[in-house]
Amino acid sequence: MAAVEAALSPIAAQAARCTACVLAETRTNVVFGSGSARSGIVFIGEAPGANEDAQGLPFVGRSGQLLDRLLAETGIARSDVYICNVVKCRPPGNRDPRPEEAVTCAPFLRAQLETLKPRVLCALGLHATRWLLPGKEPMAKLRGRVLEYRAIPTIATYHPAAILRSPGLKANALADLKRARALADDIAAHESGGGRH
Repeated sequence: MAAVEAALSPIAAQAARCTACVLAETRTNVVFGSGSARSGIVFIGEAPGANEDAQGLPFVGRSGQLLDRLLAETGIARSDVYICNVVKCRPPGNRDPRPEEAVTCAPFLRAQLETLKPRVLCALGLHATRWLLPGKEPMAKLRGRVLEYRAIPTIATYHPAAILRSPGLKANALADLKRARALADDIAAHESGGGRH
């Protein structure tokens, strides 16, 4: 894990200094990402909110607390996954990131993924899913399937904020997280059984 942190460190330092888009003018902190590559699962959200901006960590507000509970119900420790966002700075008033902001921030996320080499990606919400898998399908059609981003198995699921608004989505989100865990476990077993070393 220390090797992953060391490899991510220069990317995080570059992100911390970034002033390439207007979000740099209103942020408190750059929210780069946190966690480990131990499970092989990387969760990608849309953008930091107020709590994340204040603490400099992803998913620490109400959405983050719900994500922690969903992970626990799935048998995944938060410390075993890596969590980040498409956009590293909070959009004012929690508005959606603009397309040019996501494009400007994209090299940081790509560098994170190249460094972490995830077994499975889990996109939280439609904005993160659209960044990974451009298209027009609604979340109801995207979830429940194994998709692919640059040859990485990808699971799309509802953002915790959507579940807070519509608790009926929770069962589907739990099923998606369980699918992500099972995929990562299968790939890890294949690797240790003579796959990649």
